[in-house]
Amino acid sequence: MEASTKEPSAAASRGKLDSDKARRIVAAMRDSIGRRGAAGSTFDHVAQEAGVSRGLLHYYFGSKERLLAEVGRHDCDLRMEAMEQRLAGADSVDAIIEVLVAQLEDFTHGEDGAAALIFELFTASRHNAELGAEMAELYRRVRSGVADALRERERQGVVALRADADSVASVLLALGDGFALQMLSEPDRDSSATLEAGKLTARFLLGESTR
Repeated sequence: MEASTKEPSAAASRGKLDSDKARRIVAAMRDSIGRRGAAGSTFDHVAQEAGVSRGLLHYYFGSKERLLAEVGRHDCDLRMEAMEQRLAGADSVDAIIEVLVAQLEDFTHGEDGAAALIFELFTASRHNAELGAEMAELYRRVRSGVADALRERERQGVVALRADADSVASVLLALGDGFALQMLSEPDRDSSATLEAGKLTARFLLGESTR
């Protein structure tokens, strides 16, 4: 027998997810969501594509909702790391805006289909309280990370925020989500003018440098 199928606690599951098999399962579920959607991605599909038994998915994650949440969490970690690295060298309002635009381009048009993935997970979360709570926590983490970066830039005199950092971060993320949804819905539309309008909004929210 490859592994017990007894459903673990969330804390126990988190302690096992650094294994190669767990990472393969997360990658397989992510790929399956891109091709079949969240609703159509079953444990049977994922187990076969990850090259593991179905019971091992239960061993590591317990439920499909926990596995979906882990896929979202993994993507969130990667994107926050990329944003933090880019923001580290952003020493002006224009540089910060360019980072935000680069993140949006990667989110929407990147080969990994991140935007489509997040929208699939959001849709699935509307019908499951556990996944809904996990998605809310992911949004809090992203918003908090952006807000912390903005506070630091304000302390350095790079920006002069027009509102509190959490609110500015929330609006900037809402702009990005809205742009991504429109771009995915109308891929042939020229969005350059819309992005320029978004940059003006971001520049207003970030204010002028005090240096």
